[in-house]
This record gives sequence, structure tokens and C-alpha cells, in this order.
Amino acid sequence: MEVYFPPELEAKLAQSAAQQGRQPGDLLQEVLARHFEQEARFIDAVQRGEDAFGRGEFLTHEQVGQRLARFLQS
Repeated sequence: MEVYFPPELEAKLAQSAAQQGRQPGDLLQEVLARHFEQEARFIDAVQRGEDAFGRGEFLTHEQVGQRLARFLQS
């Protein structure tokens, strides 16, 4: 697979990899893997939230404010 990077982005990648003593391709693979892991966790969290909402498990804006106020007082 070939990917085009604008010169300024390619320079940043090369600089970051050099600072870490790594090859740009290795760094890029790690960054992409981390991105997709985080994306999967986010999608799962949204789904869990939607499921909880569907079951009626949620707090109103007022309830959140009250809990936050109690937390900040303690």
C-alpha cells in the first residue's frame, strides 16, 4: 500500500521517528493501530450509552449538576 503525505506532514513524521530512534514506517503503524483501538473503544462506549438510555438508565442535566456539586464539596 502506498500513501501520499503532504511534505510538511511527512517531515513531521520523519522528525518524530528520528527523535524516538525509530523508522517512520514503524511509528506510523503504531500510530494507526492506536487510532483504531481508540476508535473501537469509543464506538463501544457510545453503544453502551445508547443501550443504557434505551433501558431508561440515565441522569438528567439537573441530576448531573447535583452530583457534581456534591463531589466538589467533599
